[in-house]
Amino acid sequence: MDHISSGVGLRAVVKAAFNEATKAALLGEIGVDVNVTECSNQIMGDYQCNSAMSIFSELKRQGSTRFASPRSLAETIIQELPDSNGLFEEASVAGPGFINVSFSTSILASRVQMLIQDSDGKASFAQSAKNALPKRAVVDYSSPNIAKEMHVGHLRSTIIGETICRALESLGVDVVRLNHVGDWGTQFGMLLTHLEDNATFGGYEIKDLQAFYKESKLRFDKDEEFKERSQLAVVKLQSGDPAMTRMWKEICEISRKEFEDIYRMLGISLIERGESYYNDIIPIVLNDLVDKNIAVENDGALCIFGSEDDPPLICRKSDGGFNYASTDLAAIWQRVTKLNAQWVIYVTDVGQGKHFEAVFDAAEKAGWLTLDDQEKQSVRVDHVGFGLVLDENGKRFRTRSGDTVPLKALLHEAQTRCLKTLQARGTNLAADDIEEAARIMGMAAIKYSDLQNNRLTNYTFSYDRMLDMKGNTAVYLLYTHARVSSILSRSEDKDLKKFDVDENTLENEKERALAIAILKLPDALDSLVQELLPSRLCDYAYNLCVSFNEFYSCCKVIGSDDETTRLILCQGTAISLRRALHILGIEPLYKL
Repeated sequence: MDHISSGVGLRAVVKAAFNEATKAALLGEIGVDVNVTECSNQIMGDYQCNSAMSIFSELKRQGSTRFASPRSLAETIIQELPDSNGLFEEASVAGPGFINVSFSTSILASRVQMLIQDSDGKASFAQSAKNALPKRAVVDYSSPNIAKEMHVGHLRSTIIGETICRALESLGVDVVRLNHVGDWGTQFGMLLTHLEDNATFGGYEIKDLQAFYKESKLRFDKDEEFKERSQLAVVKLQSGDPAMTRMWKEICEISRKEFEDIYRMLGISLIERGESYYNDIIPIVLNDLVDKNIAVENDGALCIFGSEDDPPLICRKSDGGFNYASTDLAAIWQRVTKLNAQWVIYVTDVGQGKHFEAVFDAAEKAGWLTLDDQEKQSVRVDHVGFGLVLDENGKRFRTRSGDTVPLKALLHEAQTRCLKTLQARGTNLAADDIEEAARIMGMAAIKYSDLQNNRLTNYTFSYDRMLDMKGNTAVYLLYTHARVSSILSRSEDKDLKKFDVDENTLENEKERALAIAILKLPDALDSLVQELLPSRLCDYAYNLCVSFNEFYSCCKVIGSDDETTRLILCQGTAISLRRALHILGIEPLYKL
């Protein structure tokens, strides 16, 4: 077993060692997969295996009397731990059978060295996770509606979805980013009718799409004749009427340009797959569900019934019209059968959880989620839900007038505040460089303040909090990166890829703690992907920066007797931090 591969996380290394040792200790009596966690108290060690108690209980249940207690089993496991590579400096049993281990400093130093030698960190850090992941994933995120401004809710979906995409890509997964744009709903009837009425006077041009939408909605709510004509316009559009199709494309293009401005600011590129894309597929998919007796008619509507407690999934309305369920069923069918997705991920608010459960259940019953291979593997499907963005009064984040906050205005405000902060603090950067730094910092602050929270919970939006230099913020991470980069720039003539590991390496406890923090990135990535929680990577990045700053405050780097070793730790910090920032969608700053 390769204990020091740079692509395997520390937790994975410990788990592999304990699985091997436990298997040897049990002589094949039962199969096990041990549980390994970080030690809550660093005095006890680096990692802990707490599986001896549960294994002993299972052995006792089966009648085995070879071990007198969980502790005796734990002691036997320790004796079987592999030591050919000097992996652990210490292993001990605590309490009824908790096994604590500490890595040897030479192993930690070697792994940091390998990290630097590994193409400057460009190779995958989590090779151990690759075999367990699918080859291709489709991620559905962002999903704004045509003719409506993107708001803070779309921000959450966009940022969370992009981070998941980048994490999967870092582990070798082929990711298809899809933007499921709302471009085919009933609201287009009122937009098209309003545009048709204005265009009859000749030379009419939509100059403000948001104002145009509000005008249309006002007429739709108050004018019954206009409402009836709007409903007919939808039928014409869905039937392929040339005039309606031409106006529909015009509205979509105006809206698309506004979306692209925001995506450009966020550094994100998606493939647009509007609801209209699936219109011709829907009849095929619904017929398949009817043929398999999964969808049945009920009061004129086509429904899919699940449990008695849940309402049916209506996939075709009683008037023959299609709806969200129709489109989502067609989309999941197309993504699995045509895009060959082995994992489909939907990033929307938690309120849509039940809807997607019903869609996934229907897809499974129809057999769409069974891959056409010898092992008949299942396509993995996940709904990645997220909570609300609140203001500092605990209410939904809105403008003073009660409207949703336009996303573009929010992003510009973050940049403006960062620019004022940088100018007030004073810097040696040129004016253009200050503006660029403010842009990077503003986008980073917005993204990180969202991602650092457990996505399932609501979070409070606060410019002051997200721009704090001392808290768990993107600003703190960026300043730390700039500090590391400054140190490394003063030693560019040194070849840090070559150094000899000796017994005195990492003698200082802060050096050792930093080495461990650097090497936890693969485990953080693995947690992010398995749990689909970007906050796992934020925790890693913040803890790495805290470890570096504690190291830097007590360990002189340039000009010290241990300069080379400490520069290697700085380089390892820079590599791992840049990798984490990239996956979080944050550009690093090298000077501030």
